Formats: sequence, structure tokens, C-alpha cells
Amino acid sequence: MAHFAKVNENNTVEQVVVVNNIELLDAEGVEQESLGTAFCENLFGGTWKQTSYNGNIRKNFAGIGYTYDSEKDAFIPPQPDGNYDLDEVTCLWIEVTE
Repeated sequence: MAHFAKVNENNTVEQVVVVNNIELLDAEGVEQESLGTAFCENLFGGTWKQTSYNGNIRKNFAGIGYTYDSEKDAFIPPQPDGNYDLDEVTCLWIEVTE
């Protein structure tokens, strides 16, 4: 199964859905993200990006409230309370200790 995240005009994730892999297959049987994106857009409207549990796609599995950063092509979780910096490689928040 494939997973797709709906992002709003502020690039905030509003919804995550599961899509059957068959919806991603092209005429040659190869998975294409664009087909899954189009499937979600046709079914639900809005803008969709694929995400994955194992972090192979866009670094982190998207959750509601996450932000999609197009420059990093990554989903970034909300910043926790306290003193945290964003790790530019993992796109996860790391507590700053002094």
C-alpha cells in the first residue's frame, strides 16, 4: 500500500490516506508517484505528496500538522516546545543543550 499526504496552501499536512498500489501502476506495471497523486486529487481534491513509513520518500512519514518543505523535499514534524534546531539532513528536531 502507498501513502499520500494532502497539503494545504501553507504546505501543512491536513490528511494522510492509504492508496492501493495498483493505482500507481503505469501501462508497463511500474509504480509512478504522479499516478497516485492524480488519483488522490481526482478523488479528494487538493494537493497531494507521497510519503512512506520507512522514510524512503520525503525523509519522514507525514502526519497531520507536519509541514512539507519543497526545497528539502521533506515532511517536517511540528517544532516541539523548548529549544530545538532542525537537523537539515534528517529534517527532525534536535534539542539544543548548552
